[in-house]
Amino acid sequence: MERRKFLKGAGLAGVLASGTAPAIVMAQENVRWRLASSFPKVLDTIYGTGEGFARNVAEATDGKFQISVHAPGELVPAFGVADAVEQGTIECAHTAPYYFFGKDETFAIDCAIPFGMNSRMQTAWMYDGNGMTLMREFYAQYNIVNFTMGNTGAQMGGWYRREINTVADLNGLKFRVGGFGGRVLAKLGVVPQNIPGGETYQALERGTIDAVEWVGPYDDLKFGFHKVAPNYYYPAPWEGGAQLSLYINDKAWNALSPQYQSIVRQAASDAHVRMQATYDSRNPNALRQLIAEGAKLHRFSREIMDAVFKARNEVYAELNEKNPAWKKIYADYERFLRDQYQWFSLSENSYNQYMAAQNL
Repeated sequence: MERRKFLKGAGLAGVLASGTAPAIVMAQENVRWRLASSFPKVLDTIYGTGEGFARNVAEATDGKFQISVHAPGELVPAFGVADAVEQGTIECAHTAPYYFFGKDETFAIDCAIPFGMNSRMQTAWMYDGNGMTLMREFYAQYNIVNFTMGNTGAQMGGWYRREINTVADLNGLKFRVGGFGGRVLAKLGVVPQNIPGGETYQALERGTIDAVEWVGPYDDLKFGFHKVAPNYYYPAPWEGGAQLSLYINDKAWNALSPQYQSIVRQAASDAHVRMQATYDSRNPNALRQLIAEGAKLHRFSREIMDAVFKARNEVYAELNEKNPAWKKIYADYERFLRDQYQWFSLSENSYNQYMAAQNL
């Protein structure tokens, strides 16, 4: 993407029209940042989102603002990026906030919580609702300035060595499940395993775990989970739309000029849109290939979905009692979620149902 095109697309057309943009950009100092990703390089979707963000920032500043992107272990471990940003060890990170629910369950609201918003609803809450304001207030205690930077859309429910037909089949299941979903599934007897993406296949192959979920067909095909656990379930009730975030150390952010801050903001928004566009574009063909190679597609039973929903309500009630930050932010999240599903049931859902029934 040419620098001029990116700036225009980022909402700086007025600056360009005045003919002053090059002078503004050239007046800035050289900046070098390091971005630690929580995702392995093999995933051109999620890891590539960080690379695309860094590329846009460099192009929009004539190369004066460079951000190097690093895979887990190069600077810090996959689950160590939040601490590294908080401490100023690195300037920024690209991650899934629900990885850090052990610090505070409220982190998960910025990513995905069981039976929460879908991706469009989450984006609406963050960009036009109170989501960004509330999450910024929460992150301030961790020296983090956050930006939305990607969404997977509704995820698949994972790969299982054996069929999962009833709630009883979940009891004792050692399941690699990302982030906060494991807290809810534990009420049904699941033994959640919080394992970084790059280590999931090995754990499944060795039998350390019985099942694994990641994102969806395009990424799952790259990992090859179907070769070890062929039963592929959908949907993931714990991840209706997992939002990724750019974490920036507040001192690093405040040291940027207003022009550079604007470029970072717009580059993150561009990456946010492109990530889900990539998944939506590539998942259908990947699913066909998985099935051709032996994947067995199953839909979770209503019994299982209802049990997870009940467990979800129990966990949320407990958090409302003991976690003030969760209670404050979830109250607004829940109001927004309720309104959104009422609207979507009239608009998107009715349209989608009709189209899905047609012989296309």
